[in-house]
Amino acid sequence: MANNGNSKIKFLELLKLLKQCSDEEHPLSAAQLCTLLQKQGIEAERKSVCRDIALLNNYGFDIIHTYMPTQGFFIAKRDFELPEVRLLMDAVLAAPFITNKKTAELTAKLCGLLSCYQAEDVFKQINVEQRVKFENEEIYYNIDTINHAIAEHVKISFFYHHRVIVNQKARFDEGRKFTISPYALLWVNDKYYLAGNYDKYDAISNYRLDRMKHVEATSCESRPLCEVSLYEKYFDTSDYLKKTFNMYSGEQEMIALRCANDLLETIVDKFGSELEFTCHDDNAFTVRASVYVSDGLIDWLLQYGGRITVLSPKSLKDVMIKRIEALSAAY
Repeated sequence: MANNGNSKIKFLELLKLLKQCSDEEHPLSAAQLCTLLQKQGIEAERKSVCRDIALLNNYGFDIIHTYMPTQGFFIAKRDFELPEVRLLMDAVLAAPFITNKKTAELTAKLCGLLSCYQAEDVFKQINVEQRVKFENEEIYYNIDTINHAIAEHVKISFFYHHRVIVNQKARFDEGRKFTISPYALLWVNDKYYLAGNYDKYDAISNYRLDRMKHVEATSCESRPLCEVSLYEKYFDTSDYLKKTFNMYSGEQEMIALRCANDLLETIVDKFGSELEFTCHDDNAFTVRASVYVSDGLIDWLLQYGGRITVLSPKSLKDVMIKRIEALSAAY
């Protein structure tokens, strides 16, 4: 179908060709662009192509005319540059809650932000099929439903599943139905969670999205955040994640820890650098933090063995001693 004289279509196709088929190492000459446009049924000549590119530059696109490695034009500045696309692509690949099918779709879309040559080089370096991925294909649509429910301050209902062994294989059980006031979506330790309130409790609980199915928004208004947390106007994601361990909820308390000096980076990664650190001796330091005391905190502390010692509160010290004794007895 010919588009002779349709300058708008010509501009769009020219821009599309430059985005898809040119980069710094693969510039397209005016003659090549004319040939490619003609394959689309668009009449073009070298002088008009050069004029069109000048107009695109005036409009704000960064199209460079180069003589190296060959003479031609290429898009110098894209909405997303190669390192940015690779960063996003690696995040998609690393996220187990994004299924293999959706991973393939998203990586293909991200490659579309690059030139065909850049996309080919990047695609050679990734392998979707060998990644550990969950199977819940609903998660993509569930995120959309939850986002709308949070924005509209309404509750959601869903079936929450756990895995059980059936015929020597791990399978989802039939699930239990929940109705939750949703407050925030959280990406933690390569898993995606919903932070929300279950009416039975006056606290925030966390639910893994890969275990949630048949998510639906209800017409019931969500509970105000201030009724179930210390947050008044908005859910403070940064503060919440500093205080939460392995996404277990619990009572908030001030704890004091004696930590080996080589754990300073670990402590800063978890709590941030704003805390006050006290030098305990040449081998350790003391830190105090307000956290949610839970099984998640205890499991987090145990992984460091004797390199972290609980100084207070006494109730947490006593629980740690019991867990350590039980662990010792098991061996």
